[in-house]
Amino acid sequence: FNTRVCVLYFAKSAELSGVREELLQVDTPINSQDLWTRLLGQHPRLLRVLQGHVVLAVRHQYVAIDDQEALTLRDGDEVAVVPPLSGG
Repeated sequence: FNTRVCVLYFAKSAELSGVREELLQVDTPINSQDLWTRLLGQHPRLLRVLQGHVVLAVRHQYVAIDDQEALTLRDGDEVAVVPPLSGG
């Protein structure tokens, strides 16, 4: 199924992508690695800084990028790109 989700970018991911949110059409079910690859296709600058240091949040649940479990996304779901928080 083709589903439209709202991708939210925070902190460094917003800076690198140049947007705070965008709508994205995805086929579902999709695993987090394929979803991340899709986001990198939209915003290749994310790869250089965030690869290996970012998690996704789907419906307020954290999902590791390398999780192979299929995500069943629904129209209107929010997918957050959460970079590491800097301490201080």
